[in-house]
Amino acid sequence: MNERHLLSQPLSRRKFLRGAGVALALPALQSVAPRQARAEAAAATSGAPVRAAFIYFPNGVWEKAWVPEKTGRDYELTPSLEPLGELRSDVLVLSGLDKKNSHGGDGHYAKTANFLTGMPVAKTTGKDISSGGISVDQLMAQHVSGLTPLPSLELGTEPVISGIDSNVGYTRLYGSHISWQSPTRPVAKEINPRLVYQRLFGRGTHSSSAQAESYQNLLDFVLEDARQLRPRLGRDDQFKMDEYLDSVRAVEKRIEYATRQEPREWEPTLDPAELASRQPGIPRDFREHIEIMMDLIVLSFQTDSTRVCSLMFANDVSGRNFSFVDGVRGGHHELSHHENKEEKIDQYQRINRWHVEQFARLLNKLKSIQEGESTLLDNSMILFGSSMSDGNRHDPDNLPILLGGRGGGTIETGRHLAAEGQVPLCNLYVSMLDRMGVEVEAFGDSTGPLAGV
Repeated sequence: MNERHLLSQPLSRRKFLRGAGVALALPALQSVAPRQARAEAAAATSGAPVRAAFIYFPNGVWEKAWVPEKTGRDYELTPSLEPLGELRSDVLVLSGLDKKNSHGGDGHYAKTANFLTGMPVAKTTGKDISSGGISVDQLMAQHVSGLTPLPSLELGTEPVISGIDSNVGYTRLYGSHISWQSPTRPVAKEINPRLVYQRLFGRGTHSSSAQAESYQNLLDFVLEDARQLRPRLGRDDQFKMDEYLDSVRAVEKRIEYATRQEPREWEPTLDPAELASRQPGIPRDFREHIEIMMDLIVLSFQTDSTRVCSLMFANDVSGRNFSFVDGVRGGHHELSHHENKEEKIDQYQRINRWHVEQFARLLNKLKSIQEGESTLLDNSMILFGSSMSDGNRHDPDNLPILLGGRGGGTIETGRHLAAEGQVPLCNLYVSMLDRMGVEVEAFGDSTGPLAGV
């Protein structure tokens, strides 16, 4: 595209940088929006769209180190929640929320599969699977479908596990999914960051060899277009574009490094089971894998590529080893069965704290991105939680739930909100659906919107 033609074109709000067949979506820029659109946005009560992410970690928490004693704004951060420190005012700590339809069934599968549906999970060894209903993220995705290039983005770090857990008589499939398009149809999650990146910014369908070639230095194809567009932007938007392009490049480089195929001069010793499960394009380091996936969530929201995401830190009943955390020796699932032994409880709680550290990192990234007078975090709802409270009891009541972001200024954060009585987790989902503009009388086993949110 020559410069004269580019500069003669009106700038549309969803302007894309294009080059060599690559399309790179821009973040929302005030300079790019047509005058009428800017006027309408200024007149609207909420200029930026609301986004929602659902981030799941398995095996519950050590409640005594998670749940604050006080409620309201004067609560003290517990050891597991201390990483929220500077983000305290941006987070709503929730306790007392239950999933009554998870009391039956086994310890894990009947709780994971309905984390976002709230409905009973059918006991089956593989045929006639049912999560009980559509998941809340997919109901949101249906509502915003057509407003963004991708209705939703489902992410994970471990492949789907099939087969039967003979100990409990459930299909292992239930432990690999939290997003359901319908009761019998789970939504496939992507665990390869490179493929997620290509889905957001790539050329489209390629052969595997062409994909690998086209992936290299994607921004090199579009920086010339960006250079021509940049002078037409205001000073603030020039800064926003530079920041955005830098962040895309940074994620690209991290994926390249984390998924490189050539060996280094020295390689750390790997567990044989982990080595056998490694796939091309999957980061070698679990910590790097999580960070890149969360960076991709930020980019997908920043560019309005999608407004709905889910991320599973791990499958349920995963054998993930957490010896990379200081003071931990062993797997998360094993340590969650602590049997009230102090040594196991200490390691279990350290893993809980590490999970919160990752959540805090994501919130900080979202908070660093300005959207007019607010931030990307202000315009988001980031739910972070597990499908059980204490992993040793497999208890689906008093679930550990954190909600980051203000949902477009409609959520009063900075508090510990403790629900009294048997309050369904789905009441929170009703409140979140309302912030996304989805009008429902009920969802799952809800009894109404969550009071106090």
